[in-house]
Amino acid sequence: MFCNACGAQLQPQFRVCPSCGCPITSVVPVTLPSRLQRYLRTLGILWIAAGAVFVIPGLVLMAVSGVARAAIPATEELGRFLGPLILLIIGGSLFIVSASGILVGWGLLKHQPWARMVGIVLGIVSLLHPPFGTALGIYTLWGLLSDQGGTEYQRFAQAA
Repeated sequence: MFCNACGAQLQPQFRVCPSCGCPITSVVPVTLPSRLQRYLRTLGILWIAAGAVFVIPGLVLMAVSGVARAAIPATEELGRFLGPLILLIIGGSLFIVSASGILVGWGLLKHQPWARMVGIVLGIVSLLHPPFGTALGIYTLWGLLSDQGGTEYQRFAQAA
């Protein structure tokens, strides 16, 4: 606990601050965030940032897939069908992965019960996307798969 006037650390039995001499009227307990809380905040922000990077390319590829049919010559029927379809699949996949990353980041920041498991799954999937995805996947799995982290996360999720 700390003094409201000077910020000096106080013991619960103090009635007067030993540093500044002010009477202690109301004591506000200060709790510092745990290591897991700091880790979850950083991880949530990283997942939101990684998801935000791929939202726009996913939307652009999906929009281009509709225009691509007109850009391909009329004689190539197979190309007119497969080209836009492939662009749509790639764009949709990027959009789904990016939206999932943003959702997991938000869930980790808010200590949602489902966010840890979905984060582990996305961490495993992101291992296949070097170099930044691999680094994010390793960082995700390092913290979310630890036994102590799992137990402490369940406590956070129940409190939220």
